[in-house]
Amino acid sequence: MKNFGWSFVVLAVGLVLGWLYGGPEALVLVLVLSVLEISLSFDNAVVNATILERMNRAWQRIFLTVGVVIAVFGMRLVFPFLVVAVTAGLGPVQAIQLAFQQGDPGVPGTYGFILNAAHPSIAGFGGMFLLMLFLDFMFDEREILWIKPVEKVLQVVGRVPGASTIVSIIVLVLVSQFVAEDPGTVLLSGVVGIGAFLLVTALGRVFEDSAEEGALEDADPVKPGRQVKIVVGKAAFFLFLYLEVLDASFSFDGVIGAFAITSDPIVIAIGLGVGAMFIRSLTIFLVRQGTLSQFVYLEHGALWAVGALAVILLISIRVEIPDLVTGLVGIVFIGAGFLSSVVSNRRAGRNAPSETVAVG
Repeated sequence: MKNFGWSFVVLAVGLVLGWLYGGPEALVLVLVLSVLEISLSFDNAVVNATILERMNRAWQRIFLTVGVVIAVFGMRLVFPFLVVAVTAGLGPVQAIQLAFQQGDPGVPGTYGFILNAAHPSIAGFGGMFLLMLFLDFMFDEREILWIKPVEKVLQVVGRVPGASTIVSIIVLVLVSQFVAEDPGTVLLSGVVGIGAFLLVTALGRVFEDSAEEGALEDADPVKPGRQVKIVVGKAAFFLFLYLEVLDASFSFDGVIGAFAITSDPIVIAIGLGVGAMFIRSLTIFLVRQGTLSQFVYLEHGALWAVGALAVILLISIRVEIPDLVTGLVGIVFIGAGFLSSVVSNRRAGRNAPSETVAVG
């Protein structure tokens, strides 16, 4: 309850708002959308935790407060309005009016239809941003490997300077030419996604290497000898910014998928907002409980889930993929990482293993 207390408060408020706004039907939809967001974004919590553990408690609180405002009002409410306004050439007021008409997403000219029509651009940006994240992790030299045969090969490829960018551009060109119906649109949005990843990570590294960088601190309550570099000042700010862009990329599938359930933007914002709050609380929980150090392959599973989500987003430019499939893929990878960690811990004979057992 210490970590999830506010999430349950937000859930209660969301259910009340749903009831007041649309009665029992809206209340049920809020619950369904909350579960949808949590299932689709569980891998997001694990990935965020690997970044958030490098922030001090103050920045973690900012992530849980200010970050939630950005996630709920920015991505779950304002972002769909903005996409519809830009895509349809409407003003903000017209986009809002169109949204409240609650037209059928399958009917041309409605809010949901326009948002779905913008899906190739959204998927191009989000898919390439997440692909860069996946490749950056897999190409990095790491002592602990999970799926050894594959990850060893990826590490060899990663020795080429700028490998993740090169591979991402090749993938983007292939997708835009052979998958997208409008190659130019997907190519442009994908380039923006790659550029956004490179810009945010580069700024973070610049300030991380500056004098404002914190010293090594013992931040792991489970492994007292494990040192985590805590960043402060501008470095922490850009790490926070990176987290928000990352969250935005993860939330694309949830926002688009929500319109398959309801076309009401208010209900969608409430439901996905509640789910986003639980994901943030889960992220804080993973950090403060030292879960990532206890289960060494959990991060690997999450990053493989990120890679799978990137592929799903890019494929969805042409083929509609059910949200159930997207959610299950992430859960399967994370579950496999968790089970591998448990097996490794048992073989090592203690909770936090020094020797690990990989797949393959």
